[in-house]
Amino acid sequence: MSIIEVRHLKTLTALRETGSLVEAAERVHLTQSALSHQLKDLEEKLGCPLFIRKTKPVRFTSAGLRLLQLADDVLLSFRSAQRDIQRFAEGESGRLHIAIECHSCYEWLMPTIDHFREHWPDVELDLSTAFSFMPLPALARGDLDLVVTSDPQDLPNIEYIPLFQYESQVALSRHHALAKKDYLLPEDFINETLITYPVESERLDIFKHFLMPASVSPAKVRHSELTLMMMQLVASGRGVCCLPNWALTEYTNRQYVITKSLGEEGIWCKLYLAIRKDQRDNAYMEDLITTASKTCFKNLRGILSPDL
Repeated sequence: MSIIEVRHLKTLTALRETGSLVEAAERVHLTQSALSHQLKDLEEKLGCPLFIRKTKPVRFTSAGLRLLQLADDVLLSFRSAQRDIQRFAEGESGRLHIAIECHSCYEWLMPTIDHFREHWPDVELDLSTAFSFMPLPALARGDLDLVVTSDPQDLPNIEYIPLFQYESQVALSRHHALAKKDYLLPEDFINETLITYPVESERLDIFKHFLMPASVSPAKVRHSELTLMMMQLVASGRGVCCLPNWALTEYTNRQYVITKSLGEEGIWCKLYLAIRKDQRDNAYMEDLITTASKTCFKNLRGILSPDL
């Protein structure tokens, strides 16, 4: 009998993704004691340690990293086989209409959709932005099947699956008067033109979590549907904008703009996939959720686990 089992690979993967024994135990539905015993038993059988104790996040040894490589290969094959079997059992056709609430989501969503189309060619897939309508009520009515949102609402039969945490940051011209500040305060926006996507203020992180609680409004709000246009306006000193940190990485790396946190601690939000609860066990929906989560952490910089 092989020393290494699938449960060991799942445990190590959970430990890598969560960074702690406590959260990893919750992820694989074990007590911390049971998980520690499982890992200790495996290490004894292998004759070497797999990770360094009392480090946070957990640091893996060379042996542990090699097992994680094996886990990535094996678990991917397991999921692929399970998906194929479910397709045989349940049929391969269906509908998946998606709405997203920001253009910056395309950076990780498009690779996810490419993977989905490859494995589920007979599922009717449609993608739209949610600027011109309220997507969550449409999801509840059945007009949509999935919504990418950072603004969950308490609606019947709707489940919110957290993808990751991100920091909402402000982009400034490198020559802006606020560029020397360590972080920004609500009153710093009183004389500023704030450039946003064409969405109601109440649905934007900077208003909902930062300006509105302080009863502050910017001097002017200007709308743009294109992130690139927003960056051009900011770089030329015609305003400032607030976007998820991952969406600004490309422009800060090119020194096109600089970024500042909102407040000393920053404003951290979560991005969710919203689905109807009765769709949760659908094979292709489950596959999309799993793929989206992995694609986010592969493609985006500066995001954190939603469980941290």
